[in-house]
Amino acid sequence: MPLPTADTPWPPTDPHVQAALADWDAWYSAEPDRLENRYRGRGYREALNRPAQYRDGIVARLARWFWGNPTPPGEKRTKLHVPLAGDIARTSSGLLFSEPPKLTGADGPTQERLDALMEDGLQPTLLEAGEVCAALGGAYLRVVWDEEVADRPWIDTVAADRAVPEFRYGRLVAVTFWTVVESDHSRRVLRHLERHERGVIFHGLYEGSLTALGRPVPLTEHASTAALAREVDAEGGIPTGAPNHLTAAYVPNVRPARAWRHLPKAACWGQSDFQGIEPLMDALDETYSSWMRDVQNGKGRIVVPNSMLDSLGPGQGAAWDEERRIYTGLNMLQRPGDPSPLEVVQFEIRVQEHRDTCADLIEQAVRQAGYSASTFGETGDGAAVTATEIRARERRSMGTRGRKALYWGPGLAATTAALLAVEAGPRFRVQGLDLEPPKVEFQDSVSEGPTELATTAELLRRAEAASTDTLVRMQHPDWDDTKVLQEVDEILGESGRAVADPFETGAEGVPNAGVTGDGGGPRG
Repeated sequence: MPLPTADTPWPPTDPHVQAALADWDAWYSAEPDRLENRYRGRGYREALNRPAQYRDGIVARLARWFWGNPTPPGEKRTKLHVPLAGDIARTSSGLLFSEPPKLTGADGPTQERLDALMEDGLQPTLLEAGEVCAALGGAYLRVVWDEEVADRPWIDTVAADRAVPEFRYGRLVAVTFWTVVESDHSRRVLRHLERHERGVIFHGLYEGSLTALGRPVPLTEHASTAALAREVDAEGGIPTGAPNHLTAAYVPNVRPARAWRHLPKAACWGQSDFQGIEPLMDALDETYSSWMRDVQNGKGRIVVPNSMLDSLGPGQGAAWDEERRIYTGLNMLQRPGDPSPLEVVQFEIRVQEHRDTCADLIEQAVRQAGYSASTFGETGDGAAVTATEIRARERRSMGTRGRKALYWGPGLAATTAALLAVEAGPRFRVQGLDLEPPKVEFQDSVSEGPTELATTAELLRRAEAASTDTLVRMQHPDWDDTKVLQEVDEILGESGRAVADPFETGAEGVPNAGVTGDGGGPRG
């Protein structure tokens, strides 16, 4: 199915999904201006469009949000934003990809290519994809190539709010990525559409508006797409050379998405870590802003009589010089014995109350997002803990990590298999590649220390439950087979447990003693 040929609303996504993605994007951006514009502007625009429906409805609801309250005229904004949303997304990505996942395929060229793919920058791509996946409810992995940049294809990531997917029975069958390549923020918007289907990628350039796709224009109309004009066919497609593979994969954050599971076009989308905790993050910002307001109000202020003010001239008011040391003895100044005319005003700063409220809001927010509070900060006394204690303390976070890995494994395997198929196709003609999806193994984000590993190895040795080879691999998981076997031989040799030749009992004496060179019997 090629790209659209007629004008259509863009993006063609359900309005409920678009609104949620815009909300999560505003929280993820950590920009106060975007948050204020999102929560304040959306309510007023909708009320203007449909005043009868939203009167005392959405405007009143959004006004109850801290970020929905406008700053009074003549005052500067004192709202403080705590970027908890970005911290949650970054933590989710770190739990999955702080250690590079292991891709295992067939021996030879396939495994060498998989290793080179990780060394060439796949892990940073996965860290980026994992972060936007947690923030927006999903992310896409796609196979891309540009022979002016690299001689082999690589894997790229696209955020969920820049794609229009098509699912069939929960499986991705096609997806259209779109990128704004030029915009004047008013009338003219140029979009590049890139549609992935099995065996082909379609490219198109459209001139429209902020809300409409507009009309198709030649790819040569913009520098970013001009090179594609030489490769596309009459329908705008470029064969990938892998007819059985889709060169894009969707990775949901978690399913189901509770907010729109009843929407036919969005039932297969993933759920953001921010879904449902927006009010908690809004309350956290309000609490921190109140705390800072106490700090500002707690600044010491001095109330002085008019007699201590210096006139700045008619109509210019008066000023107080706090560095002045000597005042003349005028009649309006106090006399000896009179109470001091200076009054110091300083309000109390409610530190403990604000700190407790913020801590509770953060704990509730990260818990609802699926994580343990200890994952986001120190909760103990600072003493050293073992990996087992860390796993017990962060059990909820480890469970969420394992759940997300169930979605990332198939997505990464499918995209890698598609990349290998493209390389083996007529465009790159790489020989000897196995096109089966590789096995994806996620590394443990919490690793044991040397003491724990040594204790475990000692217990296994004492119970005769593991061989020396297994124990060496446990202590050194990054070693190859050659180094492991060499270490095993050295350990067995030093401990006197080297395996002797079963055909030599020691009673034979000197080997080959008394044997003639021609194979005859012993000499007389």
